[in-house]
Amino acid sequence: MKILFVVNSYFSKGNGLDESARRTVEALRAAGQEVRVLSGKNFDDPEGPQPEYAMEKFYFPLMQPILDSFGYAYADWHGPKVEEAVRWADVVHLEETFFIHHAAMNWARKLGKPITGTYHVHPENIVYNCLGFTGGNLICQILYRYWCRVFYDKYAYLQCPTDNVRERLERHHVKAKCFTLSNGVIPDKCIRPATPPMDYLDENRPLNLIYIGRTAIEKDQPTLFKAIRMSKYAKRIRLYIAGRGPKLEQYTKMANQLYEDGVVSYMPNVGFYNRDQLRQLAASADLAVHCAFVEVEGMSITEAMQQAVVPVIAKAKYSGTATYALDEMSTYPAGDAKALAERIDYWFDHPLKRWAMGFRYAESMKQYEIHHCAQALIEMFEKAIRENKNETYPLHNTVPTAADGKGIRTYKHTA
Repeated sequence: MKILFVVNSYFSKGNGLDESARRTVEALRAAGQEVRVLSGKNFDDPEGPQPEYAMEKFYFPLMQPILDSFGYAYADWHGPKVEEAVRWADVVHLEETFFIHHAAMNWARKLGKPITGTYHVHPENIVYNCLGFTGGNLICQILYRYWCRVFYDKYAYLQCPTDNVRERLERHHVKAKCFTLSNGVIPDKCIRPATPPMDYLDENRPLNLIYIGRTAIEKDQPTLFKAIRMSKYAKRIRLYIAGRGPKLEQYTKMANQLYEDGVVSYMPNVGFYNRDQLRQLAASADLAVHCAFVEVEGMSITEAMQQAVVPVIAKAKYSGTATYALDEMSTYPAGDAKALAERIDYWFDHPLKRWAMGFRYAESMKQYEIHHCAQALIEMFEKAIRENKNETYPLHNTVPTAADGKGIRTYKHTA
């Protein structure tokens, strides 16, 4: 099976969407599928690896500095490569809803190729960051309706990383067959020791609290800063903000202000961490907080949970991350700093329960490992191709079944 992935900037670093695309393509290839990528060139490393169909960079007038701060890059869509790529493919998979994706979709429809896609970004992710504040709800509604009518209605299947995403699409009566399937996490051995260290119950030791995610408006790190001020454990909290983004400078100042005001006894650590550093950070963390009020899935927290750290996750209208919670004390209403402080204090009040629960979270992540998700995608691609040819293969026909309640949809074979 020849699968074409269409993504703006396949080799972009520090962008969760592109990282997800890379690991999915690698997992599909490991499963024996032939996958090629239509994308912008490797803008970060022109001498490094390139997509099979490499496009020049498209520059947005006025907006380009903002997009650069997000770690986003957009591919041009002109020239013969788009048609060449689509002609090669058995199925065209769109990772986003921008110009190059529209061009690939149009060629796929002309050539009679089935189209599938993955929902990666809420309109709020784009609009709130471009505006610099959480307004623009009318613009979000218009953009969402545009995506639904111009793109999603023309897909055979649309992968929704969480039920939260699928239910939103279904409320808009999208014509694509929507099903819930996690983007998948790379299997990672838990390096946290099975038993707590000798000083684990020491009331004087620092408590490592981590937040992994871009420093951006919708990630809502300021709610965590407010919560720390309310926590009875504030003096012991050693804060790590692992990420970069448009709000890096502002949030660094806000974090450091906690130390300058004497709220915490340790200077916060804010900045970018590579994968190995994140693994070590998560394995040594006492608690991981995720405050985002707009989040499709939140893969950063799932990767942290593989290292047996207990999460506290915001529950919000446009966030599906809370689906990973195994305990009601691992969620709080988004934006409610007082409730977050209560959850932080609860887990720090119960260190032995926290240690045991951490390993339950690590075990729960196994169902989301990327090879499981890749196999479900292969079945989706096969079904899209068969339906496009109006053929029936009853022994291999797969259909989505009821969600298992943990953000991933299971599959069954039908006779």
